[in-house]
Amino acid sequence: MYGLRLESIAFSLGPISVHWYGIILGTAALLGLLLAVQEGKRFGLSADFFMDLVLFGVPSAIIGARIYFVAFKWDEYKDHLVDVFKIWNGGIAIYGALIGAFICGYIYSRIKGYSLWRIADICAPGLIVGQLIGRWGNFVNQEAYGGPVEESFLRNTLHLPSWIVNQMNVEGVFHHPTFLYESLWNLVGLIVLLVLRRRSFVRVGEILLSYFIWYSIGRFFIEGLRTDSLAFQGASWVESLMNGLWSPMTIVFEHGYLNPAEGNVRISQLISVVLIIVAVTLIIVRRKNGAAKEHYSDPIINYKTGLPAGVQAPEKTAVQTSETARAKIDPPQDADSSMKE
Repeated sequence: MYGLRLESIAFSLGPISVHWYGIILGTAALLGLLLAVQEGKRFGLSADFFMDLVLFGVPSAIIGARIYFVAFKWDEYKDHLVDVFKIWNGGIAIYGALIGAFICGYIYSRIKGYSLWRIADICAPGLIVGQLIGRWGNFVNQEAYGGPVEESFLRNTLHLPSWIVNQMNVEGVFHHPTFLYESLWNLVGLIVLLVLRRRSFVRVGEILLSYFIWYSIGRFFIEGLRTDSLAFQGASWVESLMNGLWSPMTIVFEHGYLNPAEGNVRISQLISVVLIIVAVTLIIVRRKNGAAKEHYSDPIINYKTGLPAGVQAPEKTAVQTSETARAKIDPPQDADSSMKE
């Protein structure tokens, strides 16, 4: 049975091993890029703009994801610092990736002269594509799975193919394929975002905020099934609140095991709840105070040039440049000053 599981290494080139995890993440980033490039054309943004953004954004996301994960697992890494860099073995956190990506995105957008809201709106469907594909890296690595289930549940209830069922057999115990649940949830979310961005009522920033709402709802409930959640020791009322919000799931599922030594509150669940509240609040407040007066379909204006994206400022001729320089050196005198002389 164990021999049927997929290997984490796709192929080797001499001493160099290429892992499926890296191939899957690279594919996710590429498809997310293509989706953003295609939408960016509608607004006059070049493919190079998004290629450069990905060039800086992907490393920033990976670094942020790894820092986030290691920070909450420091006791496991402090005596093995080399393992911090072994991301091909898994151990990156999506929320950390988002933090790293958005810090990079903010800096990049400001340098280029665009609003982060506008660029993030275009990139949001690409982000969710990256996540729905990236979760299959967890599948290959046999990580981020849920609590134990019967093999019959996977085969007869979920009707999963054998190659997925076999991979969910970890040391003789079958587990919830939470990677698959989240991947399918994100697939539906992608469709929702693609439909929303063609609706005339959608304002600037609301595609991004809708992404956060959709992803966080799914992540909250799926996270409760997992057995490897990052956790902390929170107040009893926070624990009760998280368990209460998740309680509808108990009709069908059981909570995934959470090691009491690591904490009583799943960090991703708490962050999901906070993100949903913040995103909904921002949509309401930005509409009321006029911050979201622009619609998603409106032209994207470069605040450095004052022109729509893709429109180049007219170049000054040599004569115009000379006249401008002369005016700065020898400003014209008004009529009154001439008469006084």
